[in-house]
Amino acid sequence: MSDEFADEIISDATERMARAVAHARSEFAGIRTGRASPGLVEKLPVEYYGSTVPLQQLASFSVPDARMLMISPFDKGSIGAIERTIVDSNLGLNPSNDGAAIRLAFPPLTEERRREYVRLARQRAEESRNAIRSARRDARKDLESMQRDGDISEDDLRRYEDLLDKRTKSNEAEVDEALEHKTAELMEA
Repeated sequence: MSDEFADEIISDATERMARAVAHARSEFAGIRTGRASPGLVEKLPVEYYGSTVPLQQLASFSVPDARMLMISPFDKGSIGAIERTIVDSNLGLNPSNDGAAIRLAFPPLTEERRREYVRLARQRAEESRNAIRSARRDARKDLESMQRDGDISEDDLRRYEDLLDKRTKSNEAEVDEALEHKTAELMEA
């Protein structure tokens, strides 16, 4: 019974770590690289008929070339609201509207802007690493409590802590790899 509970603690911590990695990747997708990417705008909140919905629920996206993103709203009446949201989002993009779709041209990034985005990516990666470490710390606390209560032995505690440390390192390595990839993507000319 106590081993099942300890396994559940490990499983919960692993799940929290995986969510932190997934969150880091989605955050990286929202950082502009100079190339067109729907990830940059798909989560923008659009005011649509009195409620706020993510842009991805109002339109489809296509990338006709590396520096152009085309947004095709499902309802043509939402074009104005989508345009306002993009302009107000402070992404540095100017939408052009042809009545049926919105085109976003992505200008090349300056060196200073690239470095700023790299700093932002590093900050998001550190936040994810902190979330991973927090999951490990919470699980460790629960396991140590179980050991104090006599539910698991000291050897079991050590074994579970080693497993937690391996999973923590593995998830941190995934975040580091994603950061490395995003940094390379941002710095390429």
